[in-house]
Amino acid sequence: MNKKKAVLKYKPNDFDILKDGDHVICAVSKKIIPLTNLKYWNVELQEAYHSPLEAKIKYEELRK
Repeated sequence: MNKKKAVLKYKPNDFDILKDGDHVICAVSKKIIPLTNLKYWNVELQEAYHSPLEAKIKYEELRK
């Protein structure tokens, strides 16, 4: 990992890399997510999540 944060455009089933890098940061836990492991994100909020747990936490926050 070159430790450079990427900037992504999240799409429904994919993402575009706008600024080259090797990771993004989870919007909930602030954990580093290597792009090779990125599986969870929110298109509307343009946020990445480390795992389904963080995605669920965000979903529940938004429901309040």
